[in-house]
Amino acid sequence: MRIRIVDAFTDRPFSGNPAGVLLLDAFPEDAWLQKVAAEVNLSETAFAHPLPPGGDADWALRWFTPTTEVDMCGHATLATAHVLHSTGTATGTVRFAARCGLLITTAEADGTITMDFPTSSLTPVAAPEGLAKALGAEPVAVHDTAAHIGDLVVELADEATVCRLTPDFALLSTLSDRGIIATAAAEDPEGPYQFVSRGFFPAVGIDEDPVTGSAHTALAPYWSARFGRAELTGFQGGARTGLVRTRLRGERTLLTGHAVTVIDGELHA
Repeated sequence: MRIRIVDAFTDRPFSGNPAGVLLLDAFPEDAWLQKVAAEVNLSETAFAHPLPPGGDADWALRWFTPTTEVDMCGHATLATAHVLHSTGTATGTVRFAARCGLLITTAEADGTITMDFPTSSLTPVAAPEGLAKALGAEPVAVHDTAAHIGDLVVELADEATVCRLTPDFALLSTLSDRGIIATAAAEDPEGPYQFVSRGFFPAVGIDEDPVTGSAHTALAPYWSARFGRAELTGFQGGARTGLVRTRLRGERTLLTGHAVTVIDGELHA
């Protein structure tokens, strides 16, 4: 079967966030899906198969890290939609049925893909004991996110603080169900992006995720409230970087980005 590696939230190979994508006729056993994801060894591998016509969704979609299945993943959804459109398998709008509900992707005229995801709730919480030590920086504010995400959004003092983080991943893995999203306002909010972030997910086998689409369903309402704007652009840093355009629409958040296929091969298993 065909397997592809797609860099998401970028228009250049070897940047953004890479995801494995397999289009199947049906989902085989979970153990096989997990083994493939471990073999691919990227932050997520997406598996999708077509659904019968006439239903609420066109494709079923699941995502696996090298160690576990996750409820929501933005960059691997973008990668899957990119494969469907770039191969001519789908055009226009594609609806995915996933564990987190219905996700909708639309191919735009400029070559980007816009994803329609549920907006995450944000609940202020006290910083867990050891968070500052694990991150290596003092939190300004901490918020918990919705159940399908399970991250802590941690605002830090400024962009430079976020960029120079060198976390203690072993300690960080004990502090959240899924991950820690460190974020701050951009040094120049009038520039190409208004906020920055980095995503750490050692609890699910990923020390740092390059560009985390699902996290932006929480970052979008967080920073839109701060800036008083429904449309923003986020920059996620680390070893690989990417941009996520966000549009807040109440209970739904639109995430827009490019994607590019870098490997197209065969899986012999």
